[in-house]
Amino acid sequence: MLDADFFRRWLAAAAAAVDREADRLTELDSPIGDADHGSNLQRGFTAVVATLEKEAPDTPGAVLTLAGRQLISTVGGASGPLYGTLLRRTGKALGEAPEVGEAEFAEALRAGVDAVATLGGAAPGDKTMLDALVPAVDALPTSFAAAREAARHGALATVPLQAHKGRASYLGERSVGHQDPGATSSALLFEALAEAAGETPGE
Repeated sequence: MLDADFFRRWLAAAAAAVDREADRLTELDSPIGDADHGSNLQRGFTAVVATLEKEAPDTPGAVLTLAGRQLISTVGGASGPLYGTLLRRTGKALGEAPEVGEAEFAEALRAGVDAVATLGGAAPGDKTMLDALVPAVDALPTSFAAAREAARHGALATVPLQAHKGRASYLGERSVGHQDPGATSSALLFEALAEAAGETPGE
């Protein structure tokens, strides 16, 4: 069973991963976006960790809902609303249970991913974060490690795609050949999830 501490560990690991990869995320965002994806997420997840330490919510749903609200209020551009919606909707789906099973979490996270798709009006293949999120949530019932690998492969698979949503879509065919920064940061989220669960690469 997964408790509030597990979800705090997940978000702390995500913050550390974003901090570590912030320059790379911004580098990926430079040719097809506003060159601020890494710095925006870094600011947002740093604020999430600080808020969770201060307020210490005691259920999984409350942890994710608070984290989502914090991202929406802290992160500029599209990333804040999208990531904030992902976590808030997942938290809402988990309700007020003090612990949740892995299957419940997978189902709740799928609701979060669906909410992101609705908000952004995007689908897999549009060269967005959904190209990592959808395969990851499909693989999540197998294991956290399987979800991590699916997200990583999904992010890499955005390189040959032409963007159809977001800022990158304005570039048309010039968006081809670049890895999507949103899919890349989404893969970091699942890397952190596997880390929180103690599933290291190679397992």
